[in-house]
Amino acid sequence: MLKSLFNWKVLVNLVVAIGVFVGLVWLTFRWLEYHTNHGQEIPVPNVINKSVHDAVKILDDTGLEYEVDSTNYDPKYRPFQVLQIYPSPGSRVKDGRTVRLKVNPRTWAQIAVPDVINKYSGLAFQRLDQVGLKIGDTIYEPSIQKDALLRILYKGNAVNPGARLPRFSVIDVVVGSGPMRNISIPNVVGLSVKEARAVIAKNMFEVGLVEHEDGGKDESDIIYYQDPAAGDVRDQGMQIDLWASKRTLAELRAKVEQLNSIYRMKVDTSLPPVRYEEVRSEPTYEPPVIPAPVPRKETPKTEAVKTEVPKTQTTTSKPASSGAEKPKAAAGNNHQPAGNVSKPAASATTTQQPVQKPKAKKVVVE
Repeated sequence: MLKSLFNWKVLVNLVVAIGVFVGLVWLTFRWLEYHTNHGQEIPVPNVINKSVHDAVKILDDTGLEYEVDSTNYDPKYRPFQVLQIYPSPGSRVKDGRTVRLKVNPRTWAQIAVPDVINKYSGLAFQRLDQVGLKIGDTIYEPSIQKDALLRILYKGNAVNPGARLPRFSVIDVVVGSGPMRNISIPNVVGLSVKEARAVIAKNMFEVGLVEHEDGGKDESDIIYYQDPAAGDVRDQGMQIDLWASKRTLAELRAKVEQLNSIYRMKVDTSLPPVRYEEVRSEPTYEPPVIPAPVPRKETPKTEAVKTEVPKTQTTTSKPASSGAEKPKAAAGNNHQPAGNVSKPAASATTTQQPVQKPKAKKVVVE
């Protein structure tokens, strides 16, 4: 067995096999070096803060591939400005390597407008704020849907749900303020059904039942009757029923009279009008009983006599009344008077005082 292994033919075959294997490995590595450009590396250029157009041109000149990724919009940077590059600037990569660029977009990312039409305004505002839309003006419009969001306006134009707008866009909303009261109903008799619909919608009413005489649905049929009648007063949003036909109004006179008997109230004027008399009964009031006044006891009042002492005179005066005392003679001379006697003055004005005894008049002798 061992002797056969050391046979020269076997050794030659073994050497040939090893040489073929080594040659294949060497050729494989050479092919890989050629295919992968082994040893040929290119530095990544610094294109940060450049515009995306300039960055792409530089990468093309260096032989590098690129991918552009738009990140969230940042108002601090210019639109289409390169914010980041991967691999980082200065790194050495092989020719043909793909480089990723993060670029600031032109504006905010677009979002879909949520379906909040005919929803309560409070919930609609909350939903719009959640998706990133800012509410500008709130416009109130008469509508039977009070406090409901009727329309969304962007730059003056109506926006349908699902439309895409830039995030943080300012929108205006139209909210219903409630129905208008006492609106006159328009006259649509003689118009086509299509024209009548437009007139009714313009006057903020709604089309109710539309009955075609032939049972069809031709919008060109002429309206020959309506309920409520033209000129009646109704609230906004009330329905107006229509009757249409292809015949003329003169041919439909009997039909109109029949509808009048059903939908129009007739007032019988042959009977005398009913008079209503208002009977007013005046309430009777008994005079209040006034108690008799209680007499008051009054005390008699007297007049107080007030005297004054007159000035002395050179001649003697007699007393005014007979009840006055005579003057006494001076001592040592019985014939001559002692002095002048003054008259009493007249009584002064009287005043009310309590009852007192009358005082005698006083005569002063000097």
